[in-house]
Amino acid sequence: MIQALAFYMFAFIAVASGVMVISSKNPVHSVLFLIMAFFNSAALFVLLGAEFLAMILVVVYVGAVAVLFMFVVMMLDINFVEMRQGFLQYLPIGGLIGLILLVELIVIVGGWHFAPEIAVNAVAQTPPADATTNTHALGQLIYTHYIYLFEAAGMILLVAMIGAIVLTHRKREGVRKQVIGDQLARRQEETVKLQKIETGKGI
Repeated sequence: MIQALAFYMFAFIAVASGVMVISSKNPVHSVLFLIMAFFNSAALFVLLGAEFLAMILVVVYVGAVAVLFMFVVMMLDINFVEMRQGFLQYLPIGGLIGLILLVELIVIVGGWHFAPEIAVNAVAQTPPADATTNTHALGQLIYTHYIYLFEAAGMILLVAMIGAIVLTHRKREGVRKQVIGDQLARRQEETVKLQKIETGKGI
């Protein structure tokens, strides 16, 4: 009874936090709600007996990723007026992407109806705790059965990281930027200058 109440409480808070992440107008508040959603998701993992996943979720996502989001959001000079002006411009593209995601979800749910063996595999019982550990089961799934999907996810994250770097290195007035090409084109004569100082005199 207590476990069921805890599950519904953590699940409700996690869903409410997820809704507030996308509905909050202040980006700092969105990151804070995201951290709350991570904590409640970790609590759900603990209720499921996956302590390793709960620890990884708190250490990696809350301790690193979410805090990094917080610093990035607070350091960037976001122009909210410009963002609102470009909302209608990108609305058709956003609607198309949302429609594609909806079709994919319908295909997945419909696949359970046309292929019942998929649903059986989804609700298959987990092995007993004394037979295998969470770490062993997670590693066996990621690095054997889903190794190609794991590598694809890594490539997507790499592309996202490169895109974030490109967006943050845009030219802004009053901000000095490192120019790699000019540094590589420097010659030794322009970089090092030898000064001949007489004895007993300073520079």
